[in-house]
Amino acid sequence: MSINRRNFFKVIGVTGVSLGLGKKLSASPEKENENEIEFYGILHDSTRCIGCQGCEYACAESNSLPEPDPEDMPLAGVVRKTNENRRLVINARETSQGELYIKNQCMHCNQPACTAACLTMAMYKTKEGPVIWRDNKCMGCRYCMVSCPYDVPKFEYHSSNPKIVKCDMCYDRVLEGKLPACVENCPAEALTFGTRRELIAEARRRINDNPDLYYDGIYGEHEAGGTGNLYISSVPFEELGLNTNLQTKPYPELTKGFLYSVPSIFILWPAILLGMHKSTKKNQNKEEDNE
Repeated sequence: MSINRRNFFKVIGVTGVSLGLGKKLSASPEKENENEIEFYGILHDSTRCIGCQGCEYACAESNSLPEPDPEDMPLAGVVRKTNENRRLVINARETSQGELYIKNQCMHCNQPACTAACLTMAMYKTKEGPVIWRDNKCMGCRYCMVSCPYDVPKFEYHSSNPKIVKCDMCYDRVLEGKLPACVENCPAEALTFGTRRELIAEARRRINDNPDLYYDGIYGEHEAGGTGNLYISSVPFEELGLNTNLQTKPYPELTKGFLYSVPSIFILWPAILLGMHKSTKKNQNKEEDNE
């Protein structure tokens, strides 16, 4: 199937303008003053989590996903992972303090590696904090999957119209002033929603008020440059299966030198491919309408 020449050369023309202007290219949008940003997040308190999976059922219902299999329960020694049909999972862990439960989903990093890897800005960090995926901008490269240090984004390999699937912190609900579905439906109040500033203060208050109950640390406060999902626990975080070997600097900072040193054409190539894809799709739709 041929690509409409006019649309194709429009894409090339935009690329040429970008090259000619000589503007520095960045893998992510320009940052605002971080001191003025109040990202929302979720605090998970594993000392309160009872492993009921209420959050899983609420997430599935809210996002029109298949209902969780009632036989697929959290079991110690079995690592349950998110996939294209479930955006969050509860895992059971045998720890030095007995069996504890942990919720795993997108971490909603302050400066996400996935958005830095996505040069068409399909993966996008909203000003409210949630990291969302925008299908109208995605070219299907799956760089977001490779770049994520938490192995979160999943691809619908078996779909005729595949999407990238991951937790978006119920972004639509957040915009409406509602709680994320998982938080609203947690009967044990193991999940708390608020700004990172509020959540970190609340986490420290709990730790200071109950030093014999809590491990002295907040997972996500500094890991990978800080995350929207935060954890407190009665045991060191590695016992819960959380990755404690991450750097504290944001991962996109590792790519800055590379991005500014390579020729612009390689940085813009994904945008060119996206334009070609959209042009081809338009032609296909026109041909189907004429049949």
